[in-house]
Amino acid sequence: MHRSRIGLVLIDHPESDWEKALAFWAGVRGVEPTTEEPGDTASMYRGLGRIAGIGLESQRTGEGTPARVHLDIESDDVAAEVRRVVALGATVLEAHQTYTILQDPGGLVFCVVPIQTGDDFERHALTWA
Repeated sequence: MHRSRIGLVLIDHPESDWEKALAFWAGVRGVEPTTEEPGDTASMYRGLGRIAGIGLESQRTGEGTPARVHLDIESDDVAAEVRRVVALGATVLEAHQTYTILQDPGGLVFCVVPIQTGDDFERHALTWA
């Protein structure tokens, strides 16, 4: 048995457009972008707040990666969750030590990652047999 939930929505932009896009989405949300470490300018992530317990972040990606929105499914058992979503029709694109990048049957990229949201995970995760 394992648990999972959609924990993050990430707005991805390549390096060349990231600052403009970050400023835009922060303005849409009416927030100042945050990092886990205050003043961390090297981080490829900036937080844009939470919506109904789900984090919204901007992610700086490498050149050649198209602008896109992707979801992170967080789980207390990444391998079990990957097996579950593959059985539903997902395709593994890249398996890393702690997370996996996948594609849904329509071609959208998403990730399965370890728990990132703490208390929100405990409140909102679904249990799978």
